[in-house]
Amino acid sequence: MKISSKISIKYGLITAGLLIAYFLILRLMGLHYNPWLRLSNGLFMAFGIYMVIKQYKLILGDDFTYTNGFKTGLMTGFLATFVFALFMAIYMFHLDVEFMNTLLKEWFKDYSHGGGILIFIILIEGLSSSTILTLTFMQIFKISKNVPQKK
Repeated sequence: MKISSKISIKYGLITAGLLIAYFLILRLMGLHYNPWLRLSNGLFMAFGIYMVIKQYKLILGDDFTYTNGFKTGLMTGFLATFVFALFMAIYMFHLDVEFMNTLLKEWFKDYSHGGGILIFIILIEGLSSSTILTLTFMQIFKISKNVPQKK
């Protein structure tokens, strides 16, 4: 298995674990219905993507390229998103159906959308934030050809 895949899986699962733990902590405190607290998910995603690109650059050293760093960050974010979406699907459809019904009732006037729309929203939020965060962090970690840098 390539280094990129190994490190992406490791940090992707760590990030997903942080997202799941954060949701469960909110659940214990009764705050899981507040949609504004989902903004903190971006902090956990940012942490995971930043750390994986940093670690990958340390491992590769001079062989680090923008493309490989970008691919590693995306794989990490996408894996974390899919694992978290899978957890949320199991939670909403099997463990706490009332949570899904409450969200659907509050967010949509037309209640006939079904719970799949909530999973779709989680996927779109996670995939888009992963892409944007990876692009952002690669500006920090890329090797510039325009500005002399210390290696």
